[in-house]
Amino acid sequence: MGSRSGTVNIPGTAALTQVGRLSTLGWEVLVAIPRRPFQFREWIQQCWFFASVTILPAALVSIPFGAVIALQLGSLTEQIGAQSFTGAASALAIVQQAAPLITALLVAGAGGSAVCADIGARKIREEIDALEVLGVNPVQRLIVPRVLAAMVVSVLLNGLVSVVGVLGGYFFNVVMQGGTPGAYLASFNALAQLPDLYISELKAVLYGFVAGVVAAYRGLNPAGGPKGVGDAVNQAVVITFLLLFLINVVLTAIYLRVVPPKAL
Repeated sequence: MGSRSGTVNIPGTAALTQVGRLSTLGWEVLVAIPRRPFQFREWIQQCWFFASVTILPAALVSIPFGAVIALQLGSLTEQIGAQSFTGAASALAIVQQAAPLITALLVAGAGGSAVCADIGARKIREEIDALEVLGVNPVQRLIVPRVLAAMVVSVLLNGLVSVVGVLGGYFFNVVMQGGTPGAYLASFNALAQLPDLYISELKAVLYGFVAGVVAAYRGLNPAGGPKGVGDAVNQAVVITFLLLFLINVVLTAIYLRVVPPKAL
């Protein structure tokens, strides 16, 4: 049906337009990364900000994640008589799945929301327009340092969460369930391999990039006024979570197809 203005309303057009604009911003960020001048000081400040708001929550959240995974797998392996593989199974679950997701949720929820609010506030104060009038590329000046900071901190946090999660799983399996410390540690060699760490870090890099781009995109396109900025922050967090879970499914499926499991 046509509208009063004579245009045709096509279902889903608005959603596709948003996807296109988001993809375009992501490409602009990738193109602007190697360009000079690079905002090194801004990048360092953003890295520190992301780290300061995510390190402690990431460590605290990874402990119960590791504990739940270890307790659940310990109970399951005990039922099927494979207690010696509890350590390897727990490590694989934490390193491959739990650590990147915890990192992504915290980077998007804590750091990404702040980035979206900052960019949105600059937008409604017309600072972004002023930069464009002065001939300064806002993507290179404001967004690239924030996206790179999200990526770097995501990689570092992923390592922290992996270590703390595995240690938490070890403690709860050995202390709470009476597991054998030697068997828990020795089973790492049985199933774990270096590509498991590689895919975990790759996920962290992609998650950080997506979280930074989505937060910047929503900040650059608020509905208008302070309320619009608040709505944009909420939308950025929700959209990021949905995209991250989708990316996780795709990467996991590809990884399991490409990398063969380690032979016992």
